Amino acid sequence: MIPPAVVAAVSRVVDPDELRVALESPIPAEERQQVLELVRWFTTRYASGEARLAYVRQAAARWQRARTTHTS
Repeated sequence: MIPPAVVAAVSRVVDPDELRVALESPIPAEERQQVLELVRWFTTRYASGEARLAYVRQAAARWQRARTTHTS
């Protein structure tokens, strides 16, 4: 079950000004580095486009199963 606090955070309506501020804020160097490390890992682990698509298809199927399991 998804915790109520997570559902509330994901479902809340974002004010346009709040969104604008978030989009215009620079990404912190540490966060940028973490993202680049994850991209490097993923593109090394799944080196070809075919391997990446296979992973995404498998993950999407897993997410769909989880979603139907949790909403039933």
